[in-house]
Amino acid sequence: MPRRLKKILSFIITIGLLFGAAFSTIGISVIASTRDRIVSAKDALGLGDIDCIIILGAGVRSDGTPSHMLADRLSVGVDLYKAGVSDIILVTGDHYRKHYDEVTPMRDFCIDAGVPEDDIVGDHAGISTYDSVYRAKEIFGAKKVIIVTQTYHMYRALYIADKLGLDAYGVTSDLRPYRGQMYREVREYGARVKDFIYTIFKPLPAFLGEPIPLRGTSETES
Repeated sequence: MPRRLKKILSFIITIGLLFGAAFSTIGISVIASTRDRIVSAKDALGLGDIDCIIILGAGVRSDGTPSHMLADRLSVGVDLYKAGVSDIILVTGDHYRKHYDEVTPMRDFCIDAGVPEDDIVGDHAGISTYDSVYRAKEIFGAKKVIIVTQTYHMYRALYIADKLGLDAYGVTSDLRPYRGQMYREVREYGARVKDFIYTIFKPLPAFLGEPIPLRGTSETES
C-alpha cells in the first residue's frame, strides 16, 4: 500500500476514533447526570407541587391510533394523574405536517381513559424533545414537572430540562418490548450529541408564541 494512502487511512481512522470517543463521553455524561432524577410512580407522588405531567409524543399508526410506545407513555401518564401526582397533563408532540398529528390521538386516549378534557393541555408544536421541553417552560410556564417516556429517551429529556432550568423528574414507561428498539438506541447516541450542543447555545424552538397558562386552557396550536 502506498505511503500516502496509508496516511490518509490512518487520518480517517483517527478522526473516527475521536468522534466515537466524543459521542461516548457525551452519552455517558447525559446518562450519569440524570439517572437520579428518574423516580418510581410512588416516589413521584411524594414530590409535591408538580405543575404538570409531560407526556412526550411518539409515532402514531396510519389509522391515527397511538403506537405501542406512545400508548404506554399515555397509560403511565394517566395513572400518575389518577394517583394525584398532578392535576394537569401536557401532551406534546409533532403536528408540523398537515396530515400527521400525534397530539389529537394523545388527547383522545387520555379522555377515553377518564381524564377530564379541561385537565389536558395539548401542544401541537412539540416537534422535537428539545422543543417540547423548551415550550413547557417558556410558553406554558411550568417550573416543576414529571416527564413520561421510555428509559432510553428519558435521559436526554431530563438533561435538556435541567439545562433549560426546568425542575424535572422522570417516570419511565417501558411496559413491553418494542419493535425497532435497536435502531432507536443507535439513533439516540446522535440525538444526545445534538441536544448536548443545543443546550449550550439554547436556540429558540421552531415555534414559540405568546405565553399560555397551563390552567385555564386545554389546547394550543403553537
